[in-house]
Amino acid sequence: MNLVIDIGNSRCKIAIFNSGELVYNEVITRINFTKKIINLIDKFSCNGAIISSVGFVKKSEIEELEAKINLIQLNSSTNIPFLNKYLTPKTLGVDRIALVSSAVSKFPGKDVLIIDAGTCITFDFVNKEKCYLGGAISPGIKMRYKALHEFTQNLPLLEPESINTLMGNSTEKCIHLGVVNGVINEIDGVINEYKEKNQDLTVVLTGGDVKFLSNKLKNGIFANPNFLLEGLNTILTYNL
Repeated sequence: MNLVIDIGNSRCKIAIFNSGELVYNEVITRINFTKKIINLIDKFSCNGAIISSVGFVKKSEIEELEAKINLIQLNSSTNIPFLNKYLTPKTLGVDRIALVSSAVSKFPGKDVLIIDAGTCITFDFVNKEKCYLGGAISPGIKMRYKALHEFTQNLPLLEPESINTLMGNSTEKCIHLGVVNGVINEIDGVINEYKEKNQDLTVVLTGGDVKFLSNKLKNGIFANPNFLLEGLNTILTYNL
């Protein structure tokens, strides 16, 4: 059994894989973080683990896990199943490394655009030769709502909501339309640009907002909320 730990900007996800199949996953808090993970290691008899973190992890937490299991800390030096042609490979986020690893594993011989809609919206492209060429980073949905509230005097802080009209007739509806439609049109626009240069393009949408966005996009996509976790398991297996 493989143990996968993904510490993002806003949440922590853990998963157990058996021969590539996801058999358990859970979102946990950082309270008693290592204790919960060690309990899972014992429960599922895990023999290898990988941790990916874009947030802060204490050295003592890593040491506690390393004393229990063979642990890989994903970073720019970790062996990965693709050729990284990013000009600044040491600055490439570990979450994006995991997503590209998942793409080359699940869609071999394909040009793949991975869109991760979470705290930020990231776009990552890997070609059919397993060469990662780069992408883009944009503010996520909740970040846009928060920015409108914090950088103005009178606009309220709202939770994401889909409005089925072209024109808002209240401030709240105008905010929803501006944020949500802006994100949808941005994602569809980026997909269209990539399709112009890559005719046989596979597009994957993942991240915390995948369910909110997946049925709103005009382009055909593969929606997979566990794509990053699967990528981490790919890297762990690749190294083991």
